[in-house]
Amino acid sequence: MRVLFIIDKLEYKYFEFNDLVTNFWMIKEFSKSNDVYITTINRLSLVGNVPIANCHYVYLNGENIFYDKKSNNLEVDFFDLVFFRPDPPVDNNYINATYIFDFVNKPMVINSPSSIRNFNEKLHSLKFKEFMPKCIVSSSLEQIEEFLNTEDEIILKPLDKCFGSGVMYLKKGDKNTRSIINLMTSNESAFTMVQKYLPSGMCGDKRVLTLGENVLDYCVVKHPTSDDFKFNTHSDAYISKGYLTEDEKVNFSYVAKKLNDMGISMAGLDVIDGKIIEINVTSPCYFIKEINAFFDIKLEKLVCDYFIQNTCYKVKNVV
Repeated sequence: MRVLFIIDKLEYKYFEFNDLVTNFWMIKEFSKSNDVYITTINRLSLVGNVPIANCHYVYLNGENIFYDKKSNNLEVDFFDLVFFRPDPPVDNNYINATYIFDFVNKPMVINSPSSIRNFNEKLHSLKFKEFMPKCIVSSSLEQIEEFLNTEDEIILKPLDKCFGSGVMYLKKGDKNTRSIINLMTSNESAFTMVQKYLPSGMCGDKRVLTLGENVLDYCVVKHPTSDDFKFNTHSDAYISKGYLTEDEKVNFSYVAKKLNDMGISMAGLDVIDGKIIEINVTSPCYFIKEINAFFDIKLEKLVCDYFIQNTCYKVKNVV
């Protein structure tokens, strides 16, 4: 099988196996029995209406991964399977890269670039509002103040940032209330997601993983540092083994099926008290290193086998 990974520029610059990076685990596993190539969004192009990737062939050497320094201009339709996993933010360059994939015909693309383009990881979580804490999306100072006065404690999240950047906690009566709201909304000109604060978040949030229509049984809890209210560093000291409740398994299986129908086959749900606070769809971290250690499995093999089987099924049915 021919597999193309569209990775982040930073991963391309420092391309070697790093056990904290989901893409590197998957690239390494796929490379064991498939032809794997890598590229970045700035190395995509359209020649006429044909999508082209300037890409590098990946090979294994012992336990590490390398790429051939000689690049190849290959049609994206040359591949059987494409993983579209550049990191956010979803800025104009990112959006334009998704448009190129509107001209792709053959390969199965994970996640669908058009689906990512149409799914804001914060705002569109409200498609599953029955599984979320109470929240609003607004740029109105008055409306956000009213929500704060009703809920006492809130979390404010910018819609266009990632990795927890710009997320703030606000408590009723804080003397900086108006300053914080004006900062978050750029003086009532930018939409902000405002969620009811869940005190259990101080004990961490679960990263729940979806794969196709399924919710995986394996998850981790991401703990906040002593000087923050949220997880802000990928360190073993702040990650512990997680478990799904029966209600979570049922509820999030429904979410997984809906996401898969939208073209989102890989997602990471951030969950507190059984409530989804965000849905990561661009390049969700699967915490493979930690899950393998906690559950004594090879998650990267499970993921790769799933997509190989589904790609073969698609090709067979197309033929």
